[in-house]
Amino acid sequence: MQQDIHPDYHPVVFLDTATGFKFLTRSTMKSKESIEWEDGNEYPLVKVDVSSASHPFYTGKQKYVDSAGRVEKFQKKYNWDKRREEAAAKEQAAKEEKAAAQSAGNAAES
Repeated sequence: MQQDIHPDYHPVVFLDTATGFKFLTRSTMKSKESIEWEDGNEYPLVKVDVSSASHPFYTGKQKYVDSAGRVEKFQKKYNWDKRREEAAAKEQAAKEEKAAAQSAGNAAES
């Protein structure tokens, strides 16, 4: 192996911030923080958001992802919800006019 071309590969402790799970492995990552490990030695500490301890694929616990936000964003962007409301209001008004016309027709026949 050539000298001075490879990154420093050293022991590092990774901390899953979601679960508090820690594991010791080797990495080229550097950190200003350090932690004392179970063996009494001090290692650099790298905090991660997701690891095998918190990822839904490995834990079997699926998190519900709300996709309604996308639909609502689309409706807001194109005034889709207002169009629906206006169409429903027009339909209701037409029904009321038809009912009023029928009741007026029935009253004229009597």
